[in-house]
Amino acid sequence: MKTLNLLDTIAILNSVSIDRLTLVRARISISGLPSGQVGTIVEIYDNREENQYLVEFADNQGCEYAMAILKENEVLALHYELTIAPAP
Repeated sequence: MKTLNLLDTIAILNSVSIDRLTLVRARISISGLPSGQVGTIVEIYDNREENQYLVEFADNQGCEYAMAILKENEVLALHYELTIAPAP
């Protein structure tokens, strides 16, 4: 897996339940986040066994509404530039 960095854009691979979220907006009412939800890595917790990432989720206006600590196997890095796969 590609090494993830601060400010990388990710999508979550599986839904994240409300008990794993920190809600930032007082008036927001959600039961969790669905798979595919896009977020940004804002902190990296380097463990010997597995890295974990503090991911911020924001709306279309850029206003943060939730945060979650996710494991490396729970996220997928999103790419905006063409990356050429190595020849077999």
